[in-house]
Amino acid sequence: MAQMKKLTPKEEEILSCFWDKGPLFIRELLDLQEEPKPHYNTLSTIVRALEEKGYIGFKAYGNTYQYYALITRENYRTRSLNRLVGKYFENSYTRVVSSLIEDESISVEELQELIEQIKEKKNDK
Repeated sequence: MAQMKKLTPKEEEILSCFWDKGPLFIRELLDLQEEPKPHYNTLSTIVRALEEKGYIGFKAYGNTYQYYALITRENYRTRSLNRLVGKYFENSYTRVVSSLIEDESISVEELQELIEQIKEKKNDK
């Protein structure tokens, strides 16, 4: 899986619009933004950055473009999690879970539920 460039929070927000709504023109994307709405050119620059980073593609309609996501939300989530685990937990998911236990961010019940999910996955294979 090729390493994709990290996104800014605003880029993630804009990419989410494509996941939620499907293909969009910049004007439609602008309509989805909350007040105070960004300037059209600002939004266009963010979309071009997402395109350059390989997250969205476009289809030309004359001199206007309709943009669409090239990566699913699930795929992005997986890549982001893998990057996080690699950077902060030395690629060890066991260390992630240990950290959650130490911080009391995960309950015994949730941990047992995870174990059951793992067992079910193994039985499905």
